[in-house]
Amino acid sequence: MKSYLVAYDILSDKRAFKVRKLVYGYALSGQKSALELLLSRQDLKEFLKQLKPLLSDEDRVNIIEVHEDAMLFGKVDVLSYDRGVIII
Repeated sequence: MKSYLVAYDILSDKRAFKVRKLVYGYALSGQKSALELLLSRQDLKEFLKQLKPLLSDEDRVNIIEVHEDAMLFGKVDVLSYDRGVIII
């Protein structure tokens, strides 16, 4: 499992809602449109497969792999959830 930072800027409210719902379904923590996801290689593939149809050319999504030796500040409790449950 690897950590990824996902930040998005979706211009349409309707598409933004769908992207937010998908991203929060995988999220460990984060704020608004920048979230941390802990994904296996297969989960990442599935996430991308679900994400691509939701986007338009005018939208922007950045997915950044967080390396193990990255400098991380602060402390967050890992959220536990069942797949399909959205935590807002």
